[in-house]
Amino acid sequence: MQLWPGVCQLTGLADKQHPLIRRLVLTDVDRLCDIERAAYPFPWAREIFVDCLRVGYACFGLQFDRDLAGYTIFTWAGGEAHLLNLCVHPDWQHRGYGSLLLEYSINHVARLESKAIILEVRKSNPRAAALYLNRGFKVIGHRPSYYQAGDKREDAIVMRLELRRVP
Repeated sequence: MQLWPGVCQLTGLADKQHPLIRRLVLTDVDRLCDIERAAYPFPWAREIFVDCLRVGYACFGLQFDRDLAGYTIFTWAGGEAHLLNLCVHPDWQHRGYGSLLLEYSINHVARLESKAIILEVRKSNPRAAALYLNRGFKVIGHRPSYYQAGDKREDAIVMRLELRRVP
């Protein structure tokens, strides 16, 4: 069942907790790094999170009570948004929270009059690619050797979603 366009029903909530999406602040950086390390083999460095917050990128967290469970970071310029990172801690995955964060991001940048949102996803991350494809993103290209992958590099799939203006 769809709750609203692009957001799947949230499942697995035996305790019926409801998430809060809020702006991230510098005191969240330690938890962001914890989530990033738990979810990715090649996590962002702490300094990247600090820089994103310092320069004013749109940084939002998914919170349950006092537990920050995920986040999304994006920026926009020239009528186009760029989703830089969307991550849900593995303990909170498979419940629709990635879709919730994605939809929040899309709606936020649509209100900023962005015409499209682009992102890169690792070629080796089919679950993330499926999340974006299911929401309507289209593959528009590839970036060879875009991501760190140990001693090697990994290609990125580039995706784009055309946006409608949200009142």
